[in-house]
Amino acid sequence: MTSVPGIRKVLIANRGEIALRVARTLRRLGIASAAIVHADDAGGVAARAVDEACPIEGVTPVAAHLDAEQIIGIAREVGADALHPGYGFLAENADFASAVEAAGVRWIGPSPAAIRLMGDKIESRRFVGAAGHPLTPSANEEDDPTTFSARAAQIGFPLLVKASAGGGGKGMQIVREASELAVAIDLARSEATRYFADGRIYAERYVERPRHIEVQILADAHGEVLHLGERDCSIQRRFQKLIEETPAPAMDDELRERIRRQAVEIARSANYRNAGTVEFVLAPDGAFYFLEMNTRLQVEHPVTEMVTGIDLVEQQIRIAAGEALTLSQDDIRFEGASIECRVCAEDPEEDFRPAIGEVLLLRPPSGPGIRFDGGIAEGQSITTAFDPMLAKVIVHAANREEAIVRARRALSETVILGCTTNAAYLERILGHPDFAAGQVETGFIPNHASALASPLLETHERETILAAAALSDRDFNERVAAVPEPHASMGAWQN
Repeated sequence: MTSVPGIRKVLIANRGEIALRVARTLRRLGIASAAIVHADDAGGVAARAVDEACPIEGVTPVAAHLDAEQIIGIAREVGADALHPGYGFLAENADFASAVEAAGVRWIGPSPAAIRLMGDKIESRRFVGAAGHPLTPSANEEDDPTTFSARAAQIGFPLLVKASAGGGGKGMQIVREASELAVAIDLARSEATRYFADGRIYAERYVERPRHIEVQILADAHGEVLHLGERDCSIQRRFQKLIEETPAPAMDDELRERIRRQAVEIARSANYRNAGTVEFVLAPDGAFYFLEMNTRLQVEHPVTEMVTGIDLVEQQIRIAAGEALTLSQDDIRFEGASIECRVCAEDPEEDFRPAIGEVLLLRPPSGPGIRFDGGIAEGQSITTAFDPMLAKVIVHAANREEAIVRARRALSETVILGCTTNAAYLERILGHPDFAAGQVETGFIPNHASALASPLLETHERETILAAAALSDRDFNERVAAVPEPHASMGAWQN
């Protein structure tokens, strides 16, 4: 008997760790689960975590995950009452959300109208600006494609060229000189089309040394809008977040409250419902500007769950079922500090080049205050077909200092053999004095590149490590200890 009336089965239209994350909450709520699975991902955790794995096909794995008609057909076929889109792919596609609802399946997310308004970066900026909230100067390509480059240049450099749809750093290019603008526009448009099937782009003034602050929102269909605190997501690599934390460090209570309050006002004025995130750029002088709204669950949502004790996926499902929030703003308590680190298949020593391989051994960290949201399993092939994020290491502690110590230990205990990862690099970021002091901004990684580089090992250290690795390998030891023929056939004998 489900504890959410009207929802007996949910199709998860995603993969990896978010599919596993949603499946776990569905199981706890007594709701049956199904998930779409591409052949390239058949050995992944999603296929193992759900009650029913549903094959999808496409020219590429990404194309299969963007095939709205195929996915809706599967939802009907398996008898799903609702669909959870996760994040990425079609999660912020208003047409997809509309088609899901037209098929008689509940959409676990904001209304299609809200996605069109707030999930579209161009439309959301128009709406928020008209409501009087601060924005950086910008220019939209679709207003007049022939003059877009000139209008963008008139804003002044540096500029940020961005995709209107999607997120995750895809379709974003920073431009510091006019000579770079044409190439940046082409790259942004190409990535936007590839990842989100929507090539619309715009340009905005780039704030130097900014911090990326976002506020988690929950809103129901009965007029209640709450915030669940803010997150600092400033540690980024090429606009891809690597480390997120809550509460945001080095921020006074007055500024913290103003940002939270403005996020609630924006969501309320948009008649928003379900989970969402209002994002801001925070300048060094304390001024902040609306950046965008993510009309979906965020990758970094676990840090909010850790400090509030609120299951955001459960809240999403209950809101989609028409239930009213049982919480008030005063009911929400923020306990301690939480940090999330994204473990990715990439080599920081080779300019973050994507890594491939097979997961030969997986040993997640464990202990009090440690959560591991993994998207991989032993024996799984790691390819460049999908996003390089393999897992998220999340910690919770009484304060930020203790959380940093716990996160560094958890990363050092994370074992993923068979594929190069950035785990050691993340640990070095956490150990940097500026990070410890809360002196973070989106340029942290390039500005500290030399300090974050892997320390060189002496020859004897390399030899010792290689010898230890060889001696701990079972196949190696079996080969070393093997008795050659014909002596092996003679058995145990003595002369």
